[in-house]
Formats: sequence, C-alpha cells, structure tokens
Amino acid sequence: MQRLLSSISRALSKPRPLTTTTTPLTKPTTPRPFTTTTTAKMGSTTANADSFLSQIAARRSFYPLNKTLPIPTTRVQSIIGEALQQVPSSFNSQSNRVVVLLGAEHDKFWDATRDILQAIVPEGAAWEATAGKMAMFRGAAGTALFFEDQEVVQGMQAKFATYADRFPIWAGHSSGMLQFAVWTALEAEGLGANLQHYNPLVDAKVAEEWNVPATWKLSAQLVFGGKTSPAGEKTFTPLEDKLKVYGA
Repeated sequence: MQRLLSSISRALSKPRPLTTTTTPLTKPTTPRPFTTTTTAKMGSTTANADSFLSQIAARRSFYPLNKTLPIPTTRVQSIIGEALQQVPSSFNSQSNRVVVLLGAEHDKFWDATRDILQAIVPEGAAWEATAGKMAMFRGAAGTALFFEDQEVVQGMQAKFATYADRFPIWAGHSSGMLQFAVWTALEAEGLGANLQHYNPLVDAKVAEEWNVPATWKLSAQLVFGGKTSPAGEKTFTPLEDKLKVYGA
C-alpha cells in the first residue's frame, strides 16, 4: 500500500505537458499596440486631426468629370444637407443657402450659362475655349449652387448696428467654409469636383428657372461627378513664408 501511494504522489508531482487545447490560454502575453480605432475611442486628437487633414489634402480640382456617381444621389443630398447644418456662421446667423441640380436640371443650368456667355464672348478662339468649358461642366453629374441670404444678413446688420459693415464679409466667410466642407466631403466619398464662379451673369436666369428667392445672392457653383483622370500635381509655396508662430 505504501508503495502504491508513493507511485501516485510521484505521478502527480511531475510537470504535465501543455496540450494544443490549453496553449492559447497560456501563451505569453505581450503589450498590444493601440489601433487607430482604439486610439480614436480614447480621444486622441492627433489621430482625429490626421484623419481630417488627410481628407483636406486629398481635395483637388478634377477635370473633366462624367455623369457616373460612385454613391447614390440621396447620399450626395445628405452630405450637402449635413454640411449646411453644421458649418459655423457669425452670431449663428445661418445665412447659407444651397440649390442642388442633378441630371437634366444640371444640364439645363450649363446650357443656360452657355447661351448667356455666347452673347458676350467674342467669336473665334475665345468663344471656342468658352464653349469647350461649358461642355465639360455639362458633362458632370450635378452642380451645387451656393447662396447667401441677404435678408438674414440685413437683419443682422439692423440688430447689431455696431458690426453692420462686417456682416456681409462674415457671410462670405461662412459661405466659403460651406463650399470647402461640401467639396472635401464629396471627394472623401470618391467623387470629383471643381468650383466655378459664373455669377452674377447667371443670377437672373437661376432665380427665374428654379424659383430662387430674390434675397438669395449667388456666390459659387460646385460641379461634381465621376472622376475620369487623376488631378494635377499640387504645388506649395514655402510654409515659412506663410506661417509665423510666437510664444511656442
């Protein structure tokens, strides 16, 4: 009996080899690096800023564009609507307005712009170049028309007379931010875009054709569509000529 108990004791005291089943539970643990997702959840402003700035860096002017969109038009509308709601404005005045033209309505706008320009651009090389541009813009899928509501601007001028001369400028700032936000967001979804300014030549026609209120002042036209070729190289002037920092 004593020998039996001694044998059992020795058997239990021997190290047992790890089986395949238990290996995953006893693997040496090493620190796991945070992924971008984990870092973002922890509130890393660096990761968030880098992601945002990468979208800014990707924003370019694409020519020409086609009518094949990589996303549904409902998604385009949603992006523009969200940007319109979220872009800041002075005193929260919210003077920005947008009209989105798609399909035949987009074509109609550039046909009308062509007709208006034909009446004032000299024949020959100048007109041929202009007509070529109109055809190129018409070949895209849509156009977003950006406006500033002068009724809102004038209302702010009356309410805050001290800053009356600044409100038109501030409205322009907000409009520029909206144009940039929409442009960048659409390109983040795979679209191409370019910004044009055929106002005030087309203002009256736009107001008549799309029932735009008389107080809405047209400021820019963002043409968007499917990309047909890469954008040209982006060049920069030296940063030190444009940025000064004090107290760092």
